[in-house]
Amino acid sequence: MKFGAMITIAIVDDKYLNRNDRKLELEYHGKIKVLFTAQNGLEFLEKMKLLGKQNLPEIVLMDIDMPEKNGIETVREAKVIYPEVEFLMLTVFDEYDKIFEAIKAGASGYILKDESTDTIINYIEQVMEFKTVPMSPSVARKALKLLANEYTFEKSESGSLFNLTPRETEVLRGMVKGLDYKEIAESLVVSPYTVRNQITSIYRKLHVSSKSDAVKIALRNNMI
Repeated sequence: MKFGAMITIAIVDDKYLNRNDRKLELEYHGKIKVLFTAQNGLEFLEKMKLLGKQNLPEIVLMDIDMPEKNGIETVREAKVIYPEVEFLMLTVFDEYDKIFEAIKAGASGYILKDESTDTIINYIEQVMEFKTVPMSPSVARKALKLLANEYTFEKSESGSLFNLTPRETEVLRGMVKGLDYKEIAESLVVSPYTVRNQITSIYRKLHVSSKSDAVKIALRNNMI
């Protein structure tokens, strides 16, 4: 990571107080370095060009509703130019209809604006360390319902549970509930490292590479 152990990020939000307050709160904890803030997608893309490829933020906190260029349009364009940069979308309760749009655009996670600073830092660390797809629990529940209605998956030929172990099934159940790996570890009284290994095994057995795809298969096949 750049800046020693710090994670470098950018914040994009059309409201100055939101940008400034979040920057101060995140940097206060000493784990995050905010490289820049921007008030909309156009300004964000311009500032990214000025930084150069070697100095890009690792993660961007991206608001959705902004004038001139909204967050979804910005992520869709930016992921083509900067595929290595991760984007966490910031939303409010009445923007659930935009979950799929953001995910399809290339977002790495979807969190509520009113989450605590500690929670947001936790999500940022998850993305950096484990490449997970963090979502606020209430957003995850809504997303899962939408995913269940939007996609279909074929069951395995044997009709089995893809040979998941009982513990892997418990981990998958936690993923479906919208828990992150640390919360799953606490609920099962195991280490986060153990849960990480089990998630890797689940992905391999289900032939997927993301949390959202694993959850979709679990729901369609009544695995939990």
